[in-house]
Parts: sequence; C-alpha cells; structure tokens
Amino acid sequence: MVDEVKSVSILIIYCAVVMSANNVKPLIPFPALLIDDGYEKVLVVGDLHIGWEISLVDRGIYIPSQVSRLQLKLLQIIDHAKPSQIVFLGDVKQAIPRISLEEWRSVPEFFETVQDAVKKIFIILGNHDGDLEPLIPSAVKIIPSSGMVVGEEKHVGLFHGHAWPSPEVLSAGLLVMGHIHPVVWFRDKLGLWTVRQVWIKAKCDREKLSRTYLKHQNVKADKKSTETLRREVGIETGDVNLIVMPAFNELLGGMSINRLERGLMGPILHSRGVDMDNAEAYLLDGTYIGTVKQLRAQII
Repeated sequence: MVDEVKSVSILIIYCAVVMSANNVKPLIPFPALLIDDGYEKVLVVGDLHIGWEISLVDRGIYIPSQVSRLQLKLLQIIDHAKPSQIVFLGDVKQAIPRISLEEWRSVPEFFETVQDAVKKIFIILGNHDGDLEPLIPSAVKIIPSSGMVVGEEKHVGLFHGHAWPSPEVLSAGLLVMGHIHPVVWFRDKLGLWTVRQVWIKAKCDREKLSRTYLKHQNVKADKKSTETLRREVGIETGDVNLIVMPAFNELLGGMSINRLERGLMGPILHSRGVDMDNAEAYLLDGTYIGTVKQLRAQII
C-alpha cells in the first residue's frame, strides 16, 4: 500500500512538472496559477461569478451564498503562495448587464477582504463584468478585456477569452485564459455521469492565430501572416502554448471539452490556431488524463 501511495504521489508531481512552463505552475490542488519570475509572484485566478447562486432562484433552485467559501479558499492560497499581486481573469460577477443586489453587497466585501492580504490587485474584464467599477475598491486596477502581460520579460499574456487579446498579449510566450470553465464528462456502462474540472494545455499555431487576428482587424495578410503582423503592428511572434484555467468557483457549470455539443467559445478557440485535439487535460490534483481527442473517444 505504501508503494502504491508513493507511486501515485510521484505521478502527480511528474504531471505537475509537465504542466508547468516559463516559471508558471498550477497551485495543486487549487484552480489557481502562480507566475514567479524571481522578481514578482503573480497569483492568477478566474471566473468567480459572484452572485451566481441568486441567478438560480427564479428557477426554484436555492444555494447558499458561496462568497465566504471563495474568500476562505483564496486566503488559504495567498497564505501558501505569498504572492505580491493577484490578477483576476474576468467574470468576477454573474449578472449581465445589470448589477444584482447580492453583487452590490458581496463584490465589495470580497475585494476589501482580499486587499487586506494583497495590496496589488488587477481585474481583467470578462463578459459578465459590465458596470463592475462601482463595486471595486479604488485601489484595484481594472484592465480591458484585451488583457495584460506579466513577468520581468513580459512572457505571459493574460486575458479572459471572450474577446481578442491585444497584440502585446498575443506576442507573449505563454497565453493564459479562462472563460469556458473546462470540464470533462465520463459516463460508465450503467449510465452514471462523472464531471471533473480540468486544466487544458494546448499548442498554438502562431501563423493561423496571426491570420485570423489580422482578418478581425480588417488587415490583409501577406503570404506569411506573422510577417504582416510584425510590419503592421510591430510585434514579433513565435511558438506559443495556451493554458485554459478551470473556474475558481467550482460549483459553476462548464464546457465539456470531450462532449462538445457546440463550438468552443471565444475568438482564440474559434481561430483554429489552437490544437485542441492534441491538447493535454489535467485534473485539479495535477493528474494527466489524456489528450482531448483521447477523452472524446471514451464517451460511451
């Protein structure tokens, strides 16, 4: 039994190392990412959807507020990782486009508590974050949905995922997004479903990404779109990986990456510049469970 436990521990550590890149690592077993370049430690979380429970009341579903649980989990991570700043990847709140009464109370309370632990906080706007500014303490910096780059060498580009990132973000060596709340669905022979949150790590085709981005900007690309992007926008591009983060609020629904009934959401994933078939999926504990193509083949 001891040898079995040791083997499992080694497997989880190995998978976590494979998942890590460019001084970026998932904080197992949490849906949170730490970027540590030796100068600053940036904690990244996304998709809180504060007020989500209230949106279910009209359907006769009553779930207690999750704000305290989200706070406690985040403070636990902060105590462990000791970041110098936090970046929220968008969808801080739930209601679109209005602000619910629950959000008027809970969102300010949440960020005031977090600000006591970490002073430097950024929020990248998501598609659920309309009119967010009145709810946020003045010291918290709001970033447009086009995202931001972090790291001493500006090597990690962060954005929510529902809109195109900026050229500067696209030129980063690693892209990180949220938005789709990736999960995997399994069904056994008795018809019982299991749903688990996952991390997704995929390789991107920079040429396809550049061509689709230029089309979005109404710029005609030359034969080599990366050269057009360099000439027109002034950015250099190379090989890049994309990490799709699981939602920090684990009670949310998600997009099943192995049981798609509709297309993946967001322009990056629509661009065909992301190799989703060969993308790697990891559980929150760091365990590698296969590629998206392999997982789709397991649906019964």
